Amino acid sequence: MGADTVRISALVSAGYDEAVETRELRYFVAVAEELHFGRAARRLAMAQPPLSRAIQQLERRLGVVLLHRTARAVTLTEAGSVLLREARAALLAVEAAERRTRRAAAGPPGVVLATKAGASRELLSKLLDAYAAEPGAVAVEVVLCGPGEQEGLLRDGRADVALLQRPFDTTAGLDTEELRTEQQVVVLPAGHPLAGRPHVSTAEVTALTDLPLPRWPRPGGVFPDGPGPQVRDHTQLFQLIALGRACALVPESLRAHLGDDHATVPVPDAPAVTTVIAWPPHSRSRAVADLVRTATRL
Repeated sequence: MGADTVRISALVSAGYDEAVETRELRYFVAVAEELHFGRAARRLAMAQPPLSRAIQQLERRLGVVLLHRTARAVTLTEAGSVLLREARAALLAVEAAERRTRRAAAGPPGVVLATKAGASRELLSKLLDAYAAEPGAVAVEVVLCGPGEQEGLLRDGRADVALLQRPFDTTAGLDTEELRTEQQVVVLPAGHPLAGRPHVSTAEVTALTDLPLPRWPRPGGVFPDGPGPQVRDHTQLFQLIALGRACALVPESLRAHLGDDHATVPVPDAPAVTTVIAWPPHSRSRAVADLVRTATRL
């Protein structure tokens, strides 16, 4: 890693060095994402000349070149790529702090817990009951999310704690405690030829052209390409499976919520699913700490 890269990472990660303003970081992120000063200026609702001056001033303050500029294109330097990554995280942390501060002033203390709809229901129920019995417990607002959404709510300050599942959810940059690890099963329509097998492989599952795997939305609501049906929640998914339109790999704990029109078969070579409770590393909330302690005792 070059000296410029180390310098930028240290400046931004150290909590916004006083020489660098969040306004400048927002300007830089817009230019770095658009790779065009005119488009970035329109996105920021400002004129292009002051935007160009602000980026030049940022480069002087950091003592590095962030962007290569030619008559035809704008590209990021290595140092610019580092700053883009660090600045996004820094700005997200600022926005999260603003949201949590407003929520703290808006009403009585409480905890917002985000979890994927239809997942870990038994674990969630036990956790809420056990925490409610603790001295000093506060109200817990449960937000049920679509796949992957709970991570975003936690990172941007709309949630204080979340139940995430690795490897489906990313926990980088978050504090976590593991709660449960389980194997995956394939959910099939009842009566399917594979339903009587003691186990199947992931290769056999992906080869089921008559029962394609579902397509879940990515961040931003965009569905990946593929033959499977687009699904947004487990209720929709399980109905499609019962109709013979799809199959799915799910954690084995979801077996308890399936009806007679479904069959499940273990898939030993599928990645194990680990449910974790996650929270921002800078959290100083006693309620969050108590909730995490309760979860790890279950």
